Amino acid sequence: MTGPSLKQLHAHHAIHAGALAGAIAKTEELKQFMREENVDKINMAVSELLDYWESRIISHADAEEEENGFYQEIIELKPLLKEEIVALKRDHNLLRTIAEQIKTQMEEEGFSIEILGKFQALIIVNEIHSHDEEQILLANE
Repeated sequence: MTGPSLKQLHAHHAIHAGALAGAIAKTEELKQFMREENVDKINMAVSELLDYWESRIISHADAEEEENGFYQEIIELKPLLKEEIVALKRDHNLLRTIAEQIKTQMEEEGFSIEILGKFQALIIVNEIHSHDEEQILLANE
């Protein structure tokens, strides 16, 4: 059973917007450390940013997908949205996959410009996903 904030457009949007704003700010911080060529701060920023994605955004996705969670409730109320839910879950999987790629690359090769590109990809996927989720699942509530 999900809480009311996931079911209300304005509240759900606020969750998405706040999380995304934090991710963007932390990505900008990473870019600043890259300009300064400060390897220690870059590595710290990558670690903190990855943790942020996992604890704020991916954990939100996990909560939506839980058994008896938000997505399940939507399917029960509006069975015709099942395909859209599948697509939204695919977005979540893309976020998880990209985050895992960052983690693996950092462990195996260390930081490179590709890591920044992957963080920017996370932002883009999340922006599109949040918009679609809000419009498809909540706009008519």
